[in-house]
Amino acid sequence: MHICRFDKDRLGLISEGAVIDVTDALDVLPSFRWPVPYGDALVANLKPVCDRVKELVATAPSLPLDRVTLLSPVANASKIIAAPVNYMKHVEEARADKAINFGADIKTIDHYGLFLKANTSIIGAGERVRLPAIDKRVDHEVELAVVIGRECFQVSRDQALEVVGGYAIALDMSVRGTEDRSWRKSYDTFSVLGPWLVTPDEIVDSGNLDLSLSVNGEERQRSNTSALIFDVPKLISYASQAYRLYPGDVIMTGTPEGVGPVAKGDVMVCRIQSIGEMRVVVD
Repeated sequence: MHICRFDKDRLGLISEGAVIDVTDALDVLPSFRWPVPYGDALVANLKPVCDRVKELVATAPSLPLDRVTLLSPVANASKIIAAPVNYMKHVEEARADKAINFGADIKTIDHYGLFLKANTSIIGAGERVRLPAIDKRVDHEVELAVVIGRECFQVSRDQALEVVGGYAIALDMSVRGTEDRSWRKSYDTFSVLGPWLVTPDEIVDSGNLDLSLSVNGEERQRSNTSALIFDVPKLISYASQAYRLYPGDVIMTGTPEGVGPVAKGDVMVCRIQSIGEMRVVVD
């Protein structure tokens, strides 16, 4: 299934270019009293929600996709986990471009490990990336996003895909500079997630997905997840050795070569095979 969150927190099923409004399926979610548990309730209960969606879909109203505002399919991620320099060709371009490396000796993910982005930076495809009022370059970075489906800790590589709740496209927007990544990449609107959540049964092989990004019609990034240094199972296992993972946690798997600056008014179009595409405007 392709599940979206749209307009004022409504739930949709994507079908043949339309959004079927299945918001009533949210009635199966449990109610909570304080303290609210970590994680995203929709992702944690995705199976019963999807079962209810199947019952509703035949009679649910349908809306044209271009008439709705797509929000992040994950509303309450406890954390965003990001993978630095996880494509070798991106390592090479970062080493060669002083506007990216700022004099730092760029190494690979093996050296850096992972880092966290603020969960408050998440927006959806129908919202806008807002450039901060600073005199620094801001770059686009298209990535495959993995959404964790259940609480887990210290997961083995062999079992890693069993904890996946779904996949999405991610934009890891980045200020270039000498500051720590968690600062430069956590500005509000700097984690675009969407356009919807694709359940794992729709993804045959997360290690063989084409991905690309264009800005104003000019292609800048194109690669395949087969070029990841740490693939999806390894990233999940690696992250879970340090962090307890909760439903809705997002792992951004890293960006390929071709990163570049954006300016106000630019339109970024991101595509990932078997997921779809999202159009994101820079404001």
